[in-house]
Amino acid sequence: MLDGRDGPAVQRAMDLLMRYGRALGAERLVQTNNVVASISATTPFMRDYAMRRGGMDGVFSEFSLDSDDTVEIPRVKTFTTHVQLGFDPHNAALMGVDEQTVQFYRKGEAYITGLGVQAANTCTPYQVGNIPTRGEHCAWMESSAVIYCNAVIGARTNTEGRESVGAAMLTGRIPYWGYHVDENRLGTHAVRVETTVESTADWGMLGYWIGDMVQDKVPVVEGLGPLPNLARLKHFGAAASSSGGVEMYHLVGVTPEANTREQAFGRNTPAQTLRYGEAERRQTWEKLNATGRSTAVDYVMLGCPHYTIEQIWEAARLLEGRRVSENTALWIFTPRAIKSLADRNGYTRIIEAAGGHLLTDSCSAMSRAAPKGTRVVALDSAKQAHYLPAILGVEAWFGSTADCIDAACTGQWRGGPR
Repeated sequence: MLDGRDGPAVQRAMDLLMRYGRALGAERLVQTNNVVASISATTPFMRDYAMRRGGMDGVFSEFSLDSDDTVEIPRVKTFTTHVQLGFDPHNAALMGVDEQTVQFYRKGEAYITGLGVQAANTCTPYQVGNIPTRGEHCAWMESSAVIYCNAVIGARTNTEGRESVGAAMLTGRIPYWGYHVDENRLGTHAVRVETTVESTADWGMLGYWIGDMVQDKVPVVEGLGPLPNLARLKHFGAAASSSGGVEMYHLVGVTPEANTREQAFGRNTPAQTLRYGEAERRQTWEKLNATGRSTAVDYVMLGCPHYTIEQIWEAARLLEGRRVSENTALWIFTPRAIKSLADRNGYTRIIEAAGGHLLTDSCSAMSRAAPKGTRVVALDSAKQAHYLPAILGVEAWFGSTADCIDAACTGQWRGGPR
């Protein structure tokens, strides 16, 4: 491939991977047939670039292959799922996006699918059909997806970028380093939970505290109560990868590489033992709500990472028979495939009848979009509470889904630590 056997695009992809691997100190490449990537061009800069460089092949050449020359991009060799994009094309006007941008978006999606990429457009590819097997080598981007892939599924990936996944799509290779290697997946820090962790908000706070404490290490968590579901593990990992750089963790008796504490640590001795109790829980809640001042909520955003069908079902139950305040907007984000299921189940109708909106393909952090005049946001995602105040310059309140739905309907934040 490096010698040009499979054409110029693949040759440039392999050259990029070789340079990347040498910089990482990797000794070899490993085969992969599972990629999560971004090859879109939804920002104004990239749209303009596409016009000047011969369309989407030009964008891919420059931003995914580090090529000064525009080369024709062939169909991908690997099963590839596209991550979330800049807006929901079916709710573009709601998000402040003009029709010209929507038309470019549709051309971009046709390009993506023409290459054989799955246009799932979600940060949760494991919800919509991309579920690798334990031990499978992957090349994924998007921090909350990566940590779920490693820890919950037991597949193997590092947090890749647009360039490395673009090259992996065309070659079926990725450098063998980091969390592809057995020894790097072993636990480094012990965490003992000494308080009840049950709700999705509880799991988000625990993840946020752990990420802050261990940064990019591998925590091994013990002392858990009720088993977490998909949504709670999703929020836990997203929070840990936001406050820190956690890409791998173990929950003893829950995650696949931690049937026992001994299995999780292997030959490692814990560098530190941390304890998470009521005091740590309260401190984390206060940290996540540090930007909150006004209790008048303009906007409630749910769906980071993208909501599961169970979370949509819960939101619909909380909303049924109620009405979103005229002073507040409610946007819920989910993968397009799950919205289709929500449509059939009647959940979309319930949400819309209450005055809310069920959106796809994006989120407010990716789109930089919020209802006009938004100053105060309510969130059930620790990840969004971490990022959105800086991205949009807003105040943020973090709490349970029920707290957020109540804020949407009353226009007031009444949540608090429990």
